[in-house]
Amino acid sequence: MFLIIILGATDSKAAGFANGLALTLIHLISIPVANTSVNLARSISQTLFVCDWALSHLWLFILIPIAGATLAGLVFKYLSLE
Repeated sequence: MFLIIILGATDSKAAGFANGLALTLIHLISIPVANTSVNLARSISQTLFVCDWALSHLWLFILIPIAGATLAGLVFKYLSLE
């Protein structure tokens, strides 16, 4: 959803506001609920420091953002057809 907002806001003058508001909402909602990290580098570094059960889930921190970005690009392309 964040990438769809970024792609949609890049043509308008309110791009910075829309991106900042979306990122703020992601932090306000997901961090208290699931202790989410939005930064992939931070997620990977913490996984390498734990070196236990988290290491077996490292592939998720790499694959899911790539899949989400691809899906967001396809959805935005489909929605922006005029």
